[in-house]
Amino acid sequence: MSQFFGNVEPSIIDDEMVQKAIEEKCPEDLGDLARAESINVKVVTELQLSFKCILQIDNLWPLENLTKLQLDNNVIEKIEGLESLVHLVWLDLSFNNIEVIEGLDTLVKLQDLSLYSNRISKIEHMDTLEELQIFSIGKNNLTILEDVVYLRRLKNLRTLNLSGNPFCNKEHYTLFVVAHLPSLVYLDFKLVRDTMVRFLHSLIGKSGNSILQSLCFVALGAGSLQKSGSQKHTTAFVEYLNGSFLFDSLYGEDTEVAKLASLPEVEDLLQAYPSWFVSVCENLFNYGLEEYEKREAEVSKFYKRFHEILTVNQQESKRIISDFENRNQRRLDEIDHARSGDIAESKRAEGKEDVLQLWDALMTLEVLVSNDLEELLQDFKRSIDVIVSTFIENIQGIYPFHSIQCRDLENQFHEKLMEMTFAILKKLDKDELEEDFPDAVRRFLVDKDTIVSAINMSHSIRLRKIDKRESDMLCNTYQW
Repeated sequence: MSQFFGNVEPSIIDDEMVQKAIEEKCPEDLGDLARAESINVKVVTELQLSFKCILQIDNLWPLENLTKLQLDNNVIEKIEGLESLVHLVWLDLSFNNIEVIEGLDTLVKLQDLSLYSNRISKIEHMDTLEELQIFSIGKNNLTILEDVVYLRRLKNLRTLNLSGNPFCNKEHYTLFVVAHLPSLVYLDFKLVRDTMVRFLHSLIGKSGNSILQSLCFVALGAGSLQKSGSQKHTTAFVEYLNGSFLFDSLYGEDTEVAKLASLPEVEDLLQAYPSWFVSVCENLFNYGLEEYEKREAEVSKFYKRFHEILTVNQQESKRIISDFENRNQRRLDEIDHARSGDIAESKRAEGKEDVLQLWDALMTLEVLVSNDLEELLQDFKRSIDVIVSTFIENIQGIYPFHSIQCRDLENQFHEKLMEMTFAILKKLDKDELEEDFPDAVRRFLVDKDTIVSAINMSHSIRLRKIDKRESDMLCNTYQW
């Protein structure tokens, strides 16, 4: 808005400006009192400072009982000086030069906030605004649509305006926002259709919202096409399995085995074991990515068919309406040129009948599209059930953590380690160990019961880590 203030010097809110605004807001008789005696600012609940060429917010701390504050159409660059206005319910900072959302932490009662037409590029720092119901941040510099998910923490948000931001041009912008903010009633000055909300909720079912988010990412073209490596691995439920990460996590804090690693026999075992373990993890990792691609392809196919159904329905609806409008226009022309009242009345009756037929035709299309979408949804659920159940069975069967794979490898390693430890203890008793045998290991091996207990404890911890990794994978799959 700086172009509107080209010939005016930017200013800071001061006492004189506040006093003048209060006088203008007060009724005529109260305004006279304010001018004569300087009104008690603590009774002021509303203040309007629009079009004042304000650059900096300051000196509002005495107005501690303000509930409504208008600072729109100024040149404000930073949200500040509002800490004391803890009773504020309505705040308008639209048409300014603000770049960062900040300085709102104490405004816990705020219900209506407008930051329309500023220079903001990220939605942030609003965690304390739990009462917020109306939020306008249209015509800013928001480019990352996923940032909208931040607003999920605002449980009372019902009206949201994002129009005019760069990310609004994305093809499935509305669908993404409604999917992630299901409590919205109005989005960009339009009523959110209950049918859209019910459809998106039907995708969730009882399995949480992960599938819904996956569908929305597909709708945005971010499904299996462009996901980054780590994000893709997480979505495939196989993160950190493409290498030695899991193995390293098993032994990274195992000081007991580390003490034995200097022994030649144990060192050889420790060098061989990771290759077996990592090989199993990489097999599982590759299988998980293959199954991920299948799931993403099914989701993509669902969305493609979903939009085909809607497009055909919309085209047919437009055709029916267009035909009606043409007929109706001809009918109006005939009525206008009718030479008798009977002809005009006949055409009007014909028009009423045509309206009823239009209604029937459009309602029939509505029923047909509803049936098509329901059938599509059921087919999609069946396909996903098959893919996911097969994935789970193969995790537990072909590539199991239990049975003959990761857990069994750990058990085999533990048995061999114990055998080597007992053999070393026998040599130690007979004083057959080499002279350069490390003192730390000698001290560790003094008490047989202690070392057996320590190695068994480490083994139990490693097994629990293996079990937890499998459990996490299965739980994430079930949730999806």
